[in-house]
Amino acid sequence: MKKIILFALVFTSILTHAQKTENIIIITTDGFRWQEVFNGMDESIANDKKFNQDDSTHIYTKYWSTDAKERRQKLMPFMWSVIASKGQLYGNRNYGNKVNNANPFWFSYPGYSEIMTGYADPLINSNHYKANPNVNVLEFLNQQSKLKGKIAAFGAWDAFDRILNEKRSGFPVVSAFDKIGGKKPTVREKLINDMLANSFKPFHEEECLDVYTHFEALEELKTKKPKVLYIAYGETDEWAHGARYSSYLDAAHQVDAWIKQIWDFVQNDPQYKNKTTLLITTDHGRGDEIKAEWTSHGSKIKGASQIWFAAVGPEIAAKGEIKTEGQVYQEQFAQTIAKVMGYTFEANHPIATEIKTLKQ
Repeated sequence: MKKIILFALVFTSILTHAQKTENIIIITTDGFRWQEVFNGMDESIANDKKFNQDDSTHIYTKYWSTDAKERRQKLMPFMWSVIASKGQLYGNRNYGNKVNNANPFWFSYPGYSEIMTGYADPLINSNHYKANPNVNVLEFLNQQSKLKGKIAAFGAWDAFDRILNEKRSGFPVVSAFDKIGGKKPTVREKLINDMLANSFKPFHEEECLDVYTHFEALEELKTKKPKVLYIAYGETDEWAHGARYSSYLDAAHQVDAWIKQIWDFVQNDPQYKNKTTLLITTDHGRGDEIKAEWTSHGSKIKGASQIWFAAVGPEIAAKGEIKTEGQVYQEQFAQTIAKVMGYTFEANHPIATEIKTLKQ
C-alpha cells in the first residue's frame, strides 16, 4: 500500500511539473514606456501643445480618468483584464519593481539583441550594426528537432534581418516591405503584399506601418501554424520621436487590441489552446523626469533604460501585477523563452539566467 501511495505521489509530481507550453509568441512594441503601461495617459504631456497635436479633446475623451487604474485600463484593456488576471506584469517602479536594459545604450538594435540573445554585447552600439554575430534564442530553438522549421519572425523595421541574422539563423525574418508567400502566395498573401507595396510610407523604406506586420504575422499563425512566433511592432517609437502623443497612445491602444486578437485566435485553435505562452515587452524606455524628453531615449536620457514586460500562458503563475520590490534585466528574457518551451538556451557567448518567478 505504501508503494502505491509513493508511486501516486511521484506521478502527481511529474504531472505538476510536466511541460505545458508547446508554443510561444513573443511580442514587442518599440519604445513604449512603463509609465503609460502602469499609469495610463500622462496628463502633463497631453496638455502640452508641442505634443498633443492640437487634439487634446480626442485623447482626454478616449484615455483620461483621474484614477490611474482606470486610465491604464482605457489605454490597454486587454493587458489589464486578461493578462492582469491570468498572467504577470513586471516593471511598475511605483512599487520598486524594476525591469531594465542591461546594455548601456538604451536604443533599439542593442535592446532587441539583448532580448533575443540573452547577452548585452558591449560591441553592439549602433542601429546600423552589421548582422548580429551572437546566436539568438529563436535560432537555437530552430535547431531543436521538434521545432525545426516551425519558427518565424515579423518586424516592421528592416533592421530585424540583421538583428536576428536571417542568413545564418535559418528561419524566415519578414521585415519592413518584404513580401510574404514566396513565389506562390495565396490570395490573402498577395492582397497583403499589394496593399503593403502601395501603402503610405511615413517612415520611408526602413519601416512599414504596423498594420501590415500584424496581418502578415496573423496569416502565418493561421496557415503555417508556427510553434515559435515573434512579432515586432514599431509605431509607438516612431510617433514618440515625432512628438505626437495622441498617435503614440493610439498606436499602443491598437497593439493591445491586436494582442487580444492573437490571444482569441490562440484560445480557439486546437494546436494552440491552453498550450501557448505570450511574452510581451519593449526594447528600451524613454525620458520622463524632464517631460519634454519623453520623445527621446539613449544613454544620455535619464530613465531610458527602464522597461517592462508581461506574460500569460500555461507555465505562467496568475500573479497579476507584481508589486514586490525586485530587479529583472532584459538579458534574462532569452533564457526565459527557452525555459518556457522546455529547453536550456546554450551558445558560445554569455547568457543570463531565466526569470524564475514567472513559472508555476
